[in-house]
Amino acid sequence: MNEVEVWWARVDQARPEFLADLNSVERERYARYLRDADKARFLLGVTMVRRLLGARMSLPPANVVLDRTCRDCGKPHGKVRAEGVELSVTHSGEWVGLAIGTAPVGLDVERIDAAQDVDGVARMSLAPDELAELARAHDKPRAFATYWTRKEALLKATGEGIAGLQSVVVSGPDRVAAVVRWDDRVGPAQLVDVAVGGPTEVDAGHLAALAVLSAEPPVVRVDQFRV
Repeated sequence: MNEVEVWWARVDQARPEFLADLNSVERERYARYLRDADKARFLLGVTMVRRLLGARMSLPPANVVLDRTCRDCGKPHGKVRAEGVELSVTHSGEWVGLAIGTAPVGLDVERIDAAQDVDGVARMSLAPDELAELARAHDKPRAFATYWTRKEALLKATGEGIAGLQSVVVSGPDRVAAVVRWDDRVGPAQLVDVAVGGPTEVDAGHLAALAVLSAEPPVVRVDQFRV
């Protein structure tokens, strides 16, 4: 069975004591962030990975071996990996999310921003048929966030950057999440929208999507991370 766990945590759950579980590379990256909110998002994302995998492996969080080697340049800023599982970390606004699966996964969350220059960003990220559908949307910020999360989740599953956003076409915001066309992509991919916040708390101000590179539709379990 193609099972995927999606975990959510609020940024204000980050605590200074979490730093004790980080390795030297993670501490250096944490120190490079200038804004406190960015520090908290990074720290919480690492903590979620280490604690949830540590519980699975019966290891202290600090002993979980993680690999962030970039496949292009070899520096430690790539998609986080661990032996035996596939991972994807995302954050936006008040939330940090983590997807854990057995097939390659990509999770993306976005805060719906009514002040965003939707048309300007859309011209650089959406395909022509997506742009035409966006133009007919009654709530453009929400419609665009739907497109963006679905497309970026797919690219995060492959480890590609957002430069490939226009190469993948997804279903519109009024339809079930699905891949319509993906230039140069060989292999099956599943795409689903995911509630943000957990089973008892859904934040309608954020949208999220999950992609799984598998022929089998995923069984998704959403939960909230507790410290």
